[in-house]
Amino acid sequence: MPVSAAQKKAIEEIISALTGATSRRTKRRLAGMFLELVDRDSWPEYYEVIPQPRCINGVKANLSQNKYKNSLDVFEDLNLVFLNALYYNEEGSQISKDAETLKGILENEWRQRSVLPAPPSSPPPSAAQKVHATKDHNERAAASSAPAKPQPSSSKSQPQNLTPQSAMDVDPVPPTKPASKTEAMKTQSPQRPASPDMEVDVGGTPEPDAVPQGSVGDGENEEVVRQLEKGLPRWDGLADVGWAADIAPERMADIVVTLSKYRDTQGNKLAASLEAMPEETSVPDLSIHAPLSLTLVESRVRSGHYQSSQAFDKEMSQLFLKARRSYECGTESYGNVLVLQRFYQALTSSNPPSPPYSSTTRFASFPTGPGNTGYSDADTGTGITTTRMTTKDKVAVEEVQYKGWSVRIGDWVHLSNPDDASRPIIAQVFKCFASQDPQRKGQLGVSVCWYFRPEETLHPADRQFWEREVFKSSHFADHPLEDIIEKVACQFTARHVRGRPAPPFWYPGWPLYVCDSRYNDKERDKVFVKIKNWNSCIPEEVRKNKEYMPIAEFARPVFPRHLPSPFLSARKPVGPGGLLDAEEQDKDKDKAAEAEKPDSGGTGRPKRPKRAAVTKAEAERAAAKNLGMPAAASSQHASSPAAQTQSQLQLQSRTQSQVLAQAQAQQPVSAQNAYLQVMPPREDRSIVAAAGGVAALGNNATAEELSPELAKFFRCDPETKEVLWFGAPPVDIVHTLPPEHSHKYLAYLARQRKKVAAGQDEGGEAMDVDVDVNTNATVNGDGEHQVPKRRKMPPTATDTLEALLREHGLWSV
Repeated sequence: MPVSAAQKKAIEEIISALTGATSRRTKRRLAGMFLELVDRDSWPEYYEVIPQPRCINGVKANLSQNKYKNSLDVFEDLNLVFLNALYYNEEGSQISKDAETLKGILENEWRQRSVLPAPPSSPPPSAAQKVHATKDHNERAAASSAPAKPQPSSSKSQPQNLTPQSAMDVDPVPPTKPASKTEAMKTQSPQRPASPDMEVDVGGTPEPDAVPQGSVGDGENEEVVRQLEKGLPRWDGLADVGWAADIAPERMADIVVTLSKYRDTQGNKLAASLEAMPEETSVPDLSIHAPLSLTLVESRVRSGHYQSSQAFDKEMSQLFLKARRSYECGTESYGNVLVLQRFYQALTSSNPPSPPYSSTTRFASFPTGPGNTGYSDADTGTGITTTRMTTKDKVAVEEVQYKGWSVRIGDWVHLSNPDDASRPIIAQVFKCFASQDPQRKGQLGVSVCWYFRPEETLHPADRQFWEREVFKSSHFADHPLEDIIEKVACQFTARHVRGRPAPPFWYPGWPLYVCDSRYNDKERDKVFVKIKNWNSCIPEEVRKNKEYMPIAEFARPVFPRHLPSPFLSARKPVGPGGLLDAEEQDKDKDKAAEAEKPDSGGTGRPKRPKRAAVTKAEAERAAAKNLGMPAAASSQHASSPAAQTQSQLQLQSRTQSQVLAQAQAQQPVSAQNAYLQVMPPREDRSIVAAAGGVAALGNNATAEELSPELAKFFRCDPETKEVLWFGAPPVDIVHTLPPEHSHKYLAYLARQRKKVAAGQDEGGEAMDVDVDVNTNATVNGDGEHQVPKRRKMPPTATDTLEALLREHGLWSV
């Protein structure tokens, strides 16, 4: 059966989905190594192993030239691209993982198109998995013992003698041979299904402090996370609950046109972010795969495609879901999408706004968000937020349903942020309610506790944050359902490093945050207080529920990355937070010292006087903060003047002499610290200083720790056990040897120093040989100065080479 026009169009959409697929974290194109052909001369053994090489561009070219007589032949060739890569590459390599991901996308996209026949479930006869299945096991074992070959670059030039027919004879992936062909003969590495016996740690008990037991590279950590997430169940998508009702077809068209033409108060057309998205849906971990765009929805509305309000409402919500996953949180496009979603939810509410449409709060129900909101009276319930939940004019309900989401007590949500739409409010639901207020009688809502982002707090410049870290606040607020953007998840640090929330509390692809501390913004002295007991932060209804938010554990602990303050990056956020100055930092430190007591509300015990070493360290840290230098760099710099430890390369930008001078000036003189030893000034010889400091580097400087297994092969600091880094290779120079003295002379000098110290020196006779300290000349018994002869130093390698060149007449200046 020849390939019809409809089938050809569907296959072209599948190829576009394959070539447009990107990794979830780095947005890397997965199909980059599968597009072009490989140099046959560089990889001749590849053709000896792979009987039928294939590549995506070759399949695409043959399809455009109508060379396929059956649509299943196209599927077979596309499938061979990834089967060949899975066979030839080591299991677990990056290319093997990309091939496995793309193979799954191919099968899913193919099955979603009804015009295409069902794909076969087994590999084609020409696949390497079947061709090599009859080989002797001993031969396969011998081949698997060969060392892995390096992966060639995809940028190598292609052979010029390839004909169009031979374009299909090369596989786009020429990496290493598998470590075991017996294992690689599998069609693909199947995803680990969700098992009821999965190791799960249940909640309900206080969590221990999370202390890193070693540094592991980001690549290894990502692999551990990826392996766990690969075995978790996937999200089924928005459920059939909470959808709008009684939306007439004319109203549907009016809503779509209004969204596409809406401009904000600055005159920006927000729908441009939706229009810039490709119509094809190739976002990883997304429940929808069919093409979807604002233009497509508008055309379907005009053609009467939607038979019910629910169908229209659900597809619009899926469009916003696709857009949220396509843009990164914090970007302008992401913020535009969230404003349009909140505007759409207002238009489909029971009390829609009237034209002309304009809002200074981006259609959010609150005038201000975290960092700009003050507290109100909890008893009256008036104002913006309260320090505790209110029960006035509210009837509690077990669950609320809105736009496909079912929200219960303990769930985490994104809410519309009136201050910065690109950074939605993170909040935990403490109550679901139906309003009894006369003006909002019967309207559903949620009572939540706000969590602050780092850019919404005031903090010192040297404070570091976990990746995607948030802070529990004391702000409680009542939000209508229209403020809900989506469900998210948040974990306590001790649980976050051990695993991920098990479904249905979280699914791969959902936003996930980590919380380690509280943030107190009641007073000007902002304080971060480490959370001791996570149960004190969550709703009482779920504290003792063992089924609340269990975790699927990693193979080993995985700690998130540490990031500097967002206000030190090149793209500074415009937020209510900021950096504390030196005076505010000192107040913050005093406040934090007073706040160091158990989270349960008990009083802290009196503290002992600080030792002199502690006092000195605090003085150095205070001086370092005032100069914009991290305290860690200040305290470690003196231990290694010739080399800089790894942790100093991140933010150090001032000389040690400035730091110590200011520390001495600020430190009071008392009997307690009068004997403190102050290290002499040392020059800042770090790479950061040589490059012009932190200001010159901007956001381009990163620091990564070597693993203990690798660091042990290098010279390390004896105190910090960190690898020492030198700014330049050794210089080829001759070092002057120190003077050599006899033991008799050294004993004489010791006796003389002891006499001087005891005040008994009366200018006694000098030895036969003494040294004038000022002139470095010897003094004999008669008091005559004799300059010693200069020792002849051996020639260096450069001197020897220069002499040889001069001898043979090859030296020229």
